[in-house]
Amino acid sequence: MCGNLRNLWIALCLFALSAAMQAQTLAPVPAVSPSAPPSEEETIVPTFETQKLARTYILDVPAPRGQITDRNGAPLAQNRINYNLVITFPTPLDFSDAQALSYTREKIDEAAKSIGRRFRISDEAILRHYRNRGIMPFEIAQNLSQQEYENIKDALPSGIMVRPIYVRLYPNGKIAGQIVGYTGKTGRNPDGIIDNHETLWPETEGREGLEQTFNEMLTGKHGEYKLTFDKDGRKTSDKLITPPEPGHNVVTTLDLHLQELAEKALAAKAKRGAMVVIDPNNGDILALASWPTYDPNVFVPSISADQLKALQDDKDIPLLPRAYRSSYPPGSTFKVAVGIAALESHAIYPDDRYECVPALQIGNLTFHNWKKGNRGALNFVQALTESCDTWFYQVGIKTGSGPIIDWALKLGFGAKCGIPLRGEAEGRIPNDDYMKATHGRKILNGDIANMSIGQGDIQVTPLQMAQAMGVIANGGTFYQTRLVQQVQTFDNQIVTAYQVRAKRTLDLSSETLDQLRTGMIDVVNGAGGTAHQASLDNVEVAGKTGTAQWGPKNKERTAAWFAGFLPADQPRYAFAAVYEGDVGSNVHGGSAAAPMVADVFKEIYKGQMVANREQRRAREQPEVRRAEPVEEDDESD
Repeated sequence: MCGNLRNLWIALCLFALSAAMQAQTLAPVPAVSPSAPPSEEETIVPTFETQKLARTYILDVPAPRGQITDRNGAPLAQNRINYNLVITFPTPLDFSDAQALSYTREKIDEAAKSIGRRFRISDEAILRHYRNRGIMPFEIAQNLSQQEYENIKDALPSGIMVRPIYVRLYPNGKIAGQIVGYTGKTGRNPDGIIDNHETLWPETEGREGLEQTFNEMLTGKHGEYKLTFDKDGRKTSDKLITPPEPGHNVVTTLDLHLQELAEKALAAKAKRGAMVVIDPNNGDILALASWPTYDPNVFVPSISADQLKALQDDKDIPLLPRAYRSSYPPGSTFKVAVGIAALESHAIYPDDRYECVPALQIGNLTFHNWKKGNRGALNFVQALTESCDTWFYQVGIKTGSGPIIDWALKLGFGAKCGIPLRGEAEGRIPNDDYMKATHGRKILNGDIANMSIGQGDIQVTPLQMAQAMGVIANGGTFYQTRLVQQVQTFDNQIVTAYQVRAKRTLDLSSETLDQLRTGMIDVVNGAGGTAHQASLDNVEVAGKTGTAQWGPKNKERTAAWFAGFLPADQPRYAFAAVYEGDVGSNVHGGSAAAPMVADVFKEIYKGQMVANREQRRAREQPEVRRAEPVEEDDESD
């Protein structure tokens, strides 16, 4: 917000307030004695005889809220001028009740004819205002449409004014709506006796999202307007003695274009879901998208009871920001963490091979692979590429729960990312204490098997998953995830800056990192990979699919995941996408989530030729024994 906007706001305040006081000239008043001319700075000191009408008021002028912008300055929340219709009363306020009602009804009828709107205002409301605060305008219509404003602005009947005020505007509609949040009025128009330092009209406050978290900084500082009346109730002075100071601007890390692409991909391919994109080189959140979402403009200037009920009753829960407030079992995306734990603890080595069999007996339970065929002996890269469950059951149990839990926590799972939005989910990495409290036993081999494929009691948020992928993409630096870059004044002076901060460095060996990158590249581009639908022509994507069931028995739903980073050799983006399936639906990470990510980055890299397929490093065909024909789609997991 710049100085010109501040000057516009002050001009609007003066216009609105002088309009409110214009009624002082509508009725004859005694001339002022030449020997005692009123001063603009005059303060009336009431005596016992004059105290009823001689008075001075200091009223607060609400300030315009600061803007919320994306990282490039594109507005996500700003202000627009709104027009309300008001009636002003002649002074001194000596109408009887009948006269006050007659005067007001006459003005209401004139306004109704001018703008073509019906008014429902009770006699009680009119009289209460006139008796308690008749020197102030009486509001009869809020939020005039552009047509209504055009109909009346040049032909205002006497005693009727158009009062301009600022209201919130979300210029991108639904885009980033759940992150920006919305505002609401702090109260109704007052109708009691006027108090010093009451606001001239109700303020707005943040009710959700960044509007709520940064409400105090966005609100700004009140101005002060001084009104003085003599013993006859006639105004002797009015002056803006302190101009309002606009609120600070909040500059986010979001990239509006990327946020729009993410929401567009979700809208096209998911009934419910989320997508998060992070810069792995500094932890900045570039997109934090959930679907379905809502348009925060429906809350401006206020939302109707029917509209609010429709949002609250919607079974797809558009008010829920799934990207950070919902957690899901991660499915096979968690195999990345299991692989790190196994390799870094030296439970296995890159060349170790384990059989990828159709099923394993663990305890008294049979644990199946998602493919029915025997895939032969696989090493880590091959097992990650094909997402072999039975391979990870064996390796997970050999590694043990301790290293898996430790590395999961190091990657940021099981803890809030610390973004400045309320209600962030913590997720869950179950340990012995949790298992004893929940299931009455410590972690057993069957639990480790479930954990090794991201099932069981594990819960992660899409934001946590993208954060973990960022750590892997950059080689092991865990950056504090950042949603807001800075808060600044309307003339761009920095008030608060949120610096890029490396929280810790994971001691990941270069060998482990190379194994992960190779496996994740092959997931997308290799012959046996499960995410071929995420492959792009001009940029190499590295990722991991996952499919997991959650919810009560007979009502289980599927979370289909795709998470990773790109370009694979010099990552600029880390991402996580989740598709929420309906009860009984048959969806998979490779076929449901991977295409959404492809849609986003196909657009980002459109026209760029990074490398063609012949120039990329050669892919080794997985050396696996085919015991029988594959009966399921290679894109399933």
